[in-house]
Formats: sequence, C-alpha cells, structure tokens
Amino acid sequence: MSTGSGADSAPAPTATDSTTDRKQTMFSSLRIRNYRLFATGQVVSNTGTWMQRIAQDWLVLSLTGSASAVGITIALQFLPMLLFGLYGGVIADRMPKRRLLLVTQAAMGLTGLALAVLTLSGHVQVWHVYLTAFLLGLVTVVDNPARQSFVAEMVGPDQLRNAVSLNSANFQSARLVGPAVAGVLITAVGSGYAFLLNGLSFLAPVAGLLMMRPSELHKVERAPRGKGQLREGLRYVAGRPELIWPIVLVGFIGTFGFNFPIWLSAFVDDVYHSGAGTYGLLNTLMAAGSLAGALLAARRGTSRLRMLVGAAVVFGLLEVVTAFAPAFWIFAALMVPIGMFGLTVNVTANSSIQMATDPLMRGRVMSLFMMVFTGGTPVGAPLVGWVTDTYGARIGFATGGAVAALAAAGVGVMLARVGGLRLSVGWHGGHPSVRFVERERLTTAA
Repeated sequence: MSTGSGADSAPAPTATDSTTDRKQTMFSSLRIRNYRLFATGQVVSNTGTWMQRIAQDWLVLSLTGSASAVGITIALQFLPMLLFGLYGGVIADRMPKRRLLLVTQAAMGLTGLALAVLTLSGHVQVWHVYLTAFLLGLVTVVDNPARQSFVAEMVGPDQLRNAVSLNSANFQSARLVGPAVAGVLITAVGSGYAFLLNGLSFLAPVAGLLMMRPSELHKVERAPRGKGQLREGLRYVAGRPELIWPIVLVGFIGTFGFNFPIWLSAFVDDVYHSGAGTYGLLNTLMAAGSLAGALLAARRGTSRLRMLVGAAVVFGLLEVVTAFAPAFWIFAALMVPIGMFGLTVNVTANSSIQMATDPLMRGRVMSLFMMVFTGGTPVGAPLVGWVTDTYGARIGFATGGAVAALAAAGVGVMLARVGGLRLSVGWHGGHPSVRFVERERLTTAA
C-alpha cells in the first residue's frame, strides 16, 4: 500500500483542515504532474506484482501440495521486514527518496525476471521460490518506507490524505486486473510468463521517476546521520497513544487476519476442488471491494480512530461468517465486503498515523507500521497454515477472523480509556445506541 511524508509538521488535523479536505475532489492529487507519473508507473508495476503473487502461490502449491508451504513462502517474503524494518525507515529518512526508489524498483524487477528464467527453463524448485521471496523482502524493507514517505514530497501536506487513499485505490485497481490475468496465463501457458511480465512491469515506475521534475518536489529536511535513531523513533511512537494503539491493531490484523493466499488456495483446492481460474476470481472479487473502500476513503475528509476500530471489528466478524458459508456463491460474494473493510482498516490507520507524525520521523514511524503489519506474517502465516492443514480451511479462516475481531475490540477499549471515554448503551433518536462518550457527559446525564 502507498502513503507519504510531508514537508511541514503534521499535527492531528483540526476542524478547519477537515472542512478543507472535504472540498477536495476524489482525484485532486492527480492534478500534480510528478504524482501522475508516479501513480501511472505504480499501477503498471502493481499489476505485475499481483500477477506474481498469484502465480507464486499457485506454483508452490503445485510443487508441494501443501498450504503450509505457501505459508512458508509468504513468511520468507515478509521476514526481512520483521528483522530489519526499522533500519529501512532510518535509511529512508536519511537519503534522497527519488534516487533510492530508482534502485529498489529496479531490483524488484530483477527478482521477477530471475524467477521467470528458472520457471520457463523448467528448473524451478520450491527452494528457488523461497530464495527469491526472501530477496524480494530484503528490497521491500527499504522500498516501502521510501515509497510511502516520497508521496508527500510530490503532493505536499494539503493533498497528503487524498494521495494516501488514491495510492491504495491504485494498488487495488491493479489487484483487479493482476489476479485475473495471472489465472489466464497459468491455465494457458504456466506461471513463468506471469513472472516475466512482472519483471518487465518495473520499467514503468523507473521511467516515471526519471521523468519527474525535481524542482517541483516539496523540500523535506532529511534526518542527519547519528547514533540512537532507531531508539529515538521507538520512543517517539511509544509516547503517543494515537500512534502506538493503531500500530498494535494493524499488527494483529496483518499477522492473523490477512493470510488470504493460504485460506483461498486451501478453499479452492480442498473445499471447492477447483483450479487457478477460481483462485484468481476470488482475489478479483476481494480487490473490487478493496477498490470501493479506497475510493470511499479518498472522499472522506478525516481518518478517525473510531472508524479504524469499527472497521476492524466488522472485518474480523466477516471472516468468521465467510469461513462457514454453505455455498460457493455466498463465499465468493462475501469477498467483496471483506475487501472493502480490510482496505478501510489499512487506509484509515495509515493516514491517521501519518497525519499525526512529525516529517523527520515519518520514515521510521511508517517503517514500524509496515513492520508490524507485514512483518508479523512470518509468525502468523506458518501458524495459520498449520491450523489450516490440520483442522481444515474453514477452521483456519475462522480462527484468523476471530483473533482480528478480538484484537480490534481490545484496542478500542484502550483508546477509549486513553481518550477519557466510556461505553454508553441506551436510546438515541428513538433507536438503540451503543457509542463512546466523554466521562463527564456520561456522569452529567446520569
């Protein structure tokens, strides 16, 4: 997912800020030339990335017949983020982000081409997939915080929230196309050509970065080299409840609630006894819901924490319900709202954290955000894969959703306590109402 870093300080948005944001159009940040080039390149490479994800999962399942092996592949891809994620944030804060992205985007393209050569030559083994997944993860450690924080250098602080949402819409638009194309390619000619197209797709973002006008970028002060910058970033987050609790929540969601490659491949193979086309269809339906969620987020003027908690609770409950869907068409249809609420969780957490973070700290804060969101996968994916293999796809899916919902409820309670709120249950406007209100208001009403 994509986000950015601003040129000015980023306090929590005021009421005036919210009003201004609401007057912006859904695509207002696309008026900026540098951002248009960036977004165009990203939608091409994101499409290739989604093609590789689908082809990679299906290739591993074909080679091993094991959902646990798919989980290991995912874990290896995200293990570097868990181990080195904060260092990536320090690098992103120190170095020119445009130059850094030229290197990382080219390297990501090379990993796709390497896997294509191995697959098309007929020599691919599962350890080759494990190795390329790990190397891709190493590059992502630096690419993620650099790419996210670079967005605000292109659009400035006024368009930051809109650009965050449009980056997610960009990613999800590619997710609509990529799995469908991958399904066709795998069925027709095999996984190798999906890897090849992914490698070539990174020519687009590299070209976009080279065509940008550096004079039109918003100047951002870079963090000087120094000792203790990792500890400084962690102390900064730990002292701010509006940052630490959303990060804790996305950590639980990312670790246990976003293991869709494991669950969907298991459902397609073991429950519905289908093939790669069905797997691509389910991913496409989820992407349609995610795209709708991203576009709705682009129209919203604010990113409230209560929306984050509420969307996370609904997301987890939807996974539990979907796990026991009695028919395929019900299971497939529920992919759409799951995608919508999952994307709402991600974008709301992402934008609210960025808007509350000082620009000098944004690379480190966003690297921590990505570390817990995607870096928890090396812990969650093998565990969820084992539960899925041992107890079946339905129990595995339901377990992940239950953990996500319980974590969201717990974080909601903590945020309410920090904000001096209490749960109020009663009637409001002639209807039953469950909401958080200030402690003084509740006492006065009583």
